[in-house]
Amino acid sequence: MSPREHRSVQTLASSPAAASAGQLQDPALLRRLLRAKDRMDAASHEAWPIERLAAVSGVSQAHFARSFKRAFGIPPHRYLLTRRIEQAIGLLRDTGLSVTEIAFATGWESLGTFGRIFRDITGRSPGAMRMEAQASMPQLDRVPACVLKAAQRPDLTIAVLEKRRRLAEGTFTPPTKEVS
Repeated sequence: MSPREHRSVQTLASSPAAASAGQLQDPALLRRLLRAKDRMDAASHEAWPIERLAAVSGVSQAHFARSFKRAFGIPPHRYLLTRRIEQAIGLLRDTGLSVTEIAFATGWESLGTFGRIFRDITGRSPGAMRMEAQASMPQLDRVPACVLKAAQRPDLTIAVLEKRRRLAEGTFTPPTKEVS
């Protein structure tokens, strides 16, 4: 095990998500979950059904889904959505690719689905996000890319459909983020 993996496994085993579940997970299982998470990070544009992720981890589908959520705090599908939206935001900000090209490059099979989910998660359409990013580009040139990516990370603590339902009922208040 590399030093990086060892630190990651130690951090996950002592994370609040693991502690709140009332049990610490097996370090071997955490390594396997990290392997699946790393594969999703490296190829988030690919399809990652639970069957494929469970096969990468060497555990059953149900066990993988439960363990991933316990270890990382969100289900695998939401994690993948977060990565795809982060990549799309970066491409909208940094490239001249069309929204359609960005949608397909980040793993979406439908432009309509990409636009709807992008708006549900970020609160803005891809085009509006691009205009906003280009307007603030001179100010962002001095900010390290890793800090910018973390600041623009989408909030997926609840499912997109649940968020949409709560907005329709008027019971959802978006999380407040400090913007400077």
